[in-house]
Amino acid sequence: MNNLENNSEKYDYIVIGGGSGGIASANRAGMHGAKVLLIEGNEIGGTCVNVGCVPKKVMWSAGNLKQSIEQEAAGYGLDVTLSAVVFKKLVANREAYIERLHGAYLNGLASNHVTLIYGYASFVDEQTVVVEGKKYTAPHILLATGGHALQPAIPGAEFGIDSNGFFALEQLPKRAVVLGAGYIAVELAGVLHSLGSEVQLAFRHETVLRTFDAMLSEELVTNYQKNGIQMHAEFTAKEIIKKQNNSYTVVAEDGRKIQADCVIWAIGRGPNTKQLGLDKTQIELDEKGQIKVDKFQNTTQEGIYAIGDVVGKVELTPVAIAAGRRLSERLFNDKENLYLDYENVATVVFSHPAIGTIGLTEKEAEASYGKENIKVYRSTFTPMQYALADEKTTCSMKLVCMGETEKIIGLHGIGVGMDEILQGFAVAIKMGATKADFDQTVAIHPTIAEEFVTMR
Repeated sequence: MNNLENNSEKYDYIVIGGGSGGIASANRAGMHGAKVLLIEGNEIGGTCVNVGCVPKKVMWSAGNLKQSIEQEAAGYGLDVTLSAVVFKKLVANREAYIERLHGAYLNGLASNHVTLIYGYASFVDEQTVVVEGKKYTAPHILLATGGHALQPAIPGAEFGIDSNGFFALEQLPKRAVVLGAGYIAVELAGVLHSLGSEVQLAFRHETVLRTFDAMLSEELVTNYQKNGIQMHAEFTAKEIIKKQNNSYTVVAEDGRKIQADCVIWAIGRGPNTKQLGLDKTQIELDEKGQIKVDKFQNTTQEGIYAIGDVVGKVELTPVAIAAGRRLSERLFNDKENLYLDYENVATVVFSHPAIGTIGLTEKEAEASYGKENIKVYRSTFTPMQYALADEKTTCSMKLVCMGETEKIIGLHGIGVGMDEILQGFAVAIKMGATKADFDQTVAIHPTIAEEFVTMR
């Protein structure tokens, strides 16, 4: 008998990855009496808690508060002067908050009798993994290993940092360039600018957030440019050159150059599947290297499941949590037909201002149902928050409706409060609400949200 066999332990459920999705699934399984092992290679909480959603929202909130004071306080008769952003204190307080969350997660796992070990798991066979020389077996194994930031293979790419590096910054950069066009790129650009950095945003195609409704990307670009963020469209980085004064020059393929003290890569993320030993199983990957799953989160190997960024369906923390919980309900609470419906998932981009969106874009709706079957309602206005402010930011909203009943198949907005407004409307749309249903709802006045139920 070899050393691995001597050290083997048996569980009902092994979860590989202690991020939000893995924790949610492990806790739910534990609640139903399963003997659960959770394996995490880094800090408990994964990307979202440590270098993603949570610290990002803290930084976004800090930037929002600073902008509100600078742009709105005087108009309301508030004599407030901001002398400086004490960036190190902001970072220290943020990290202390995250450490408290670690404690809350550990307490939750303990209360559900989930065993937690730290290390990297690799498959020995389809029911067995090894972590630091010890073998663990279970009839059910979940892969919730998340993803990682990508960097291009160009000279000097190592001089740039990714989103993890952004959260490791101890000083606010004077000049920053963010390379990318998605969620992370526009969010980090907005945060840095709102806190006082000179920011340039460069991207390979014609605009940012290209998969979103055109109204959202157009309005965001307008706002960012108005506020002083320099935008560089159709900019493909060819090289990064480090200068003697610890500044950098980003050179594009067409010869354009951007000077900055901090270069941030935000060009996408890839799934964490390497070193898992998937070759010891029958798990198949798609062309992007993501794990193939069916609607029940089953991989192509019986008894092994996958959720979250590693499957690439909808790469959002609450999606991974929802999928993980449903999976555990199916496996350990006899809800054999339960699965996550990935249609009409609401999402928010914490840009400045925030974007909220659910359902089909106007372009997607027309392509799916024909332009003649689609009716679009729009509203653009200045929220009362800016009634007395010298600098004003507009809010733009859109409803995309389909057919004679005008079923709402898309709702999109950019402006103050969209991050909080969207949740309630998402429930209505998930239930199949029509424009008539919205019209029959009495508006709450004066608010931003009332625009969605008063459009004509």
